[in-house]
Amino acid sequence: MIKEVSTSSDEVIIVTSSLMKDMNSKTDMYRANAIRVLCRIIDGTLLTQIERYLKQAIVDKNPVVASAALVSGIHLAQANPEIVKRWSNEVQEAVQSRAPLVQFHGLALLHQIRQNDRLAVSKLVSSLTRGSVRSPLAQCLLIRYTSQVMRESSMNTQTGDRPFFDFLESSLRHKSEMVILEAARKITEMDVTSRELAPAITVLQLFLSSSKPVLRFAAVRTLNKVAMTRPLAVTNCNVDLESLMSDTNRSIATLAITTLLKTGNESSVDRLMKQITNFMSDIADEFKIVVVEAIRSLCLKFPLKYRSMLNFLSNSLREEGGFEYKKAIVDSIITLISEIPDAKEIGLLHLCEFIEDCEFTYLSSQILHFLGNEGPRTSDPSRYIRYIHNRVILENATVRASAVSTLAKFGALVDTLKPRIFVLLRRCLFDTEDEVRDRATLYLQTLGGEVAIGNNEKDVKDFLFGSLDVPLANLEASLRTYEPSEEPFDISLVSREVRSLPLQEKKAPGKKAPATAAAPAPVSAVDAYQKMLSSIPEFAGFGRLFKSSEPVELTEAETEYAVNVVKHIYDSYVVLQYNCTNTIEEQLLEDVTVCVDASDAEEFSEICSKPLASLPYSSTGQIFVAFEKPERVPAVGKFLNLLKFTVKEVDTSTGEADEDGVEDEYQLEEFEVVAADYMLRVPVSNFRNAWENMDPESERVDEYGLGVRESLAEAVSAVINILGMQPCEGTEVVPKNARSHSCLLSGVFIGDVKVLVRLSFGLSGPNEVAMKLAVRSDDPEISDKIHEIVASG
Repeated sequence: MIKEVSTSSDEVIIVTSSLMKDMNSKTDMYRANAIRVLCRIIDGTLLTQIERYLKQAIVDKNPVVASAALVSGIHLAQANPEIVKRWSNEVQEAVQSRAPLVQFHGLALLHQIRQNDRLAVSKLVSSLTRGSVRSPLAQCLLIRYTSQVMRESSMNTQTGDRPFFDFLESSLRHKSEMVILEAARKITEMDVTSRELAPAITVLQLFLSSSKPVLRFAAVRTLNKVAMTRPLAVTNCNVDLESLMSDTNRSIATLAITTLLKTGNESSVDRLMKQITNFMSDIADEFKIVVVEAIRSLCLKFPLKYRSMLNFLSNSLREEGGFEYKKAIVDSIITLISEIPDAKEIGLLHLCEFIEDCEFTYLSSQILHFLGNEGPRTSDPSRYIRYIHNRVILENATVRASAVSTLAKFGALVDTLKPRIFVLLRRCLFDTEDEVRDRATLYLQTLGGEVAIGNNEKDVKDFLFGSLDVPLANLEASLRTYEPSEEPFDISLVSREVRSLPLQEKKAPGKKAPATAAAPAPVSAVDAYQKMLSSIPEFAGFGRLFKSSEPVELTEAETEYAVNVVKHIYDSYVVLQYNCTNTIEEQLLEDVTVCVDASDAEEFSEICSKPLASLPYSSTGQIFVAFEKPERVPAVGKFLNLLKFTVKEVDTSTGEADEDGVEDEYQLEEFEVVAADYMLRVPVSNFRNAWENMDPESERVDEYGLGVRESLAEAVSAVINILGMQPCEGTEVVPKNARSHSCLLSGVFIGDVKVLVRLSFGLSGPNEVAMKLAVRSDDPEISDKIHEIVASG
């Protein structure tokens, strides 16, 4: 109770005195509990007074007292690490204790004391792996520390790391099951050869037939992770895994099935699907989703088995289940249709049959949208019209509107169906919902040529099938600020860039930014910048602003002058906007300028600058420097910056400044204009359609070695940052332990050139990443330019 209420009390001196008496009690249990409580409520000053007692307690003969002192030391090390470090000798003695719990807690505390010294940790592991650890819990800790040392050394020195690996391998023969499992788990997580991995797989296989559910679960979960990256290594366990499919523990059975789906061969697929069918009705939706995702991966691995897989997924759609489960099935079917051409027609029919009874509006709309893109390109598009028209008659308004759009897509691509589509769309003109009637009217006039969408049939198809390349948030912001006038709303002026963070200017601590320096909302940042820059005579003739970067900080936090820079990109110019804040109350800055050294940016030539006349305390002002560069060329370079100004002392009581000032300067950080500054992050709603609509002649493909990387995720992030493009369909997320990954990117390059990129990553060795880059764009020269950017980055 004292531990719980101590946080609400400022005075604990009486309690502390009482506990300090108990620390010297003859009753060991009193001593142990007093130490635990005291260390929760004590501060650094009192800790030095009882440090001697704690040191004695660590080496106490009673394991309960020693363990209490060690655990208290682990907690105290968070706030008072320097004091706890002085206990190293006593803790090292505790590590040699015969009491298992004392040895376990002693090792944990000793590692915490040395964790910031890599060499000290390595020596600790080296000394203990020789066999002085008897506690199974301590042995598990030691296995984790050993694998950490091996991972940090990257296994570059085989002779140095071999004893460590031999220790892990010897732990597989330990008498404690928890130690064996921990050693097997760590070996499977390492980048080892098949021969080195085999002993770990063998012991895990033995645990699969254990009578203890916890051992079966731990073994099958570890094998499931191994199967993600090295399925062949787990193949020998398939017979044992099949026996677990009927395990009474549903978690074990689910993991066994998903592991089999990752390791199974083509001949075993049909048998597996039959076994899974009986199993699915007994498990919860969360387990069913795991199974569905595993089936999708297996089908992509063995595309010839698509029929049995699709039949299974289709039957699952008819079973009871919640939204997330049904969505996982629909997403899987759509993925299989997209990746396996032969599966398109049967997969679409399965989806059509599902929407006949689908209770989820979102899924019905998603299927109809996909059907409109894929159905017209099948051998017999007419077979889907009945399903779509039924949705127009029987569904709610949202689904009816989606069905109308889908009918229009069939009418645009299939000439033989156009008369029938016209009849169906005319019936929709009498619908009770405005959205349905408006869509039907628009599509009838578009397909009939009454509305001038474009000059030819291709323009009509682009209108129907093209993705909206303007983020909805940006469109909404522009519509809200649009003032009705004779000038119609122009969607081409809406910013197409995705901006994840609001534009923020650095301001003085504790002070609100003045109204004149209010940062615009993220979705209207480019509009605000365009309006501001065009009002400055020096920049009025630069044309349309292509892009504005996020602010780049040029000073450290809490410095006397806070400066960041925003890079404004035009076709032939770059304007640097320096946002400066004066954080010194006793100073007034006048004639504030930034001297820019562009000697490392050869393609840029300075043409004008706009200094700041005055910068009072806590206010933010802007300084501009403009450069000319080759038109529509992604020129790059480094810029060195020096802030110059005149300082005048200010009387803080009256607010008056001295007449005389002193010239001063302040060195700012350097920054670069990079290739990503010339790319807008513009999303596409359907990447596959957008890719196919790009001219194949513009495609450029090449392969690159990215060298040693921390992980596959780090390599993906690095390439995305170099290109400055927008990840599509969530492909920027790399699954844990993945050895290959595909990423889709979209954007608009300077000159309003649309660019799409397919990236394929793979691990070719220990952390060696290889990448295949495919680019399509509106201009083949830009496709080449993207490859140049990656090659130089």
